[in-house]
Amino acid sequence: MMMEFNVQTRWEGKQGSRAQCKQTSLVLDTSMEGRVDAFNPAELLLAALSACIIKGIERVAPMLDFSFRHLEVRVHGLRQDVPPKMDAISYEVLIDTDESDRRLHLLHENIQKYGTIYNTIASGATLNGSVARIPSAHKE
Repeated sequence: MMMEFNVQTRWEGKQGSRAQCKQTSLVLDTSMEGRVDAFNPAELLLAALSACIIKGIERVAPMLDFSFRHLEVRVHGLRQDVPPKMDAISYEVLIDTDESDRRLHLLHENIQKYGTIYNTIASGATLNGSVARIPSAHKE
């Protein structure tokens, strides 16, 4: 079964653009000057990856009976100029859990295997990451 997704983006002049989907919109940094109050296309790609990882964890945690208290994903991308593309992306999943190292590894395997955005990016760029435990007292 194929799922479909639709987003409509409208250019709003030199200040940027606005993407609309369902009942929400998102301001995008598409201007040549850059904006500090909006994601540019590369940052949006990295945000999509982090959202995919979090959604994947939310999806598989109940199936694996995996419990956690806090979750954070940090993503870093390296863009090459010629040809322009995201060449390498790395991520770190920080999770506050009492689960064993073996179970953390199982969670990471599920992220890698079942993430739509994860697999799309991995097919075109070097994608490396890790899952690390953080104690409750060290949450930011």
